[in-house]
Amino acid sequence: MRLSARYAAAIREATSEVFGADAVLRLFGSRVDDDARGGDIDLHIEARSDRADPDHEIRLRSMIWKALDEPQIDVVVAARGSAERWIDRAARRDGVVL
Repeated sequence: MRLSARYAAAIREATSEVFGADAVLRLFGSRVDDDARGGDIDLHIEARSDRADPDHEIRLRSMIWKALDEPQIDVVVAARGSAERWIDRAARRDGVVL
């Protein structure tokens, strides 16, 4: 996994604050591959349906940008219990829980 301990901690803290302690946070995409180089930070979040909305996603992005000054972050939010999309399956299959 190519994510520093500082980045992982800041992302976990922001996710917990925005989506609640019961949210499941995964890193997926190229940053999971130790042999790859570069790439944005792809995050998949499973959250309660009352928090799985664009307002919460924007708040999370803002908190991460302020903490890390990292512009290359992609966030996918899935409401717990909703119909699974292809991106949800890929993140669950290939992602790493932070």
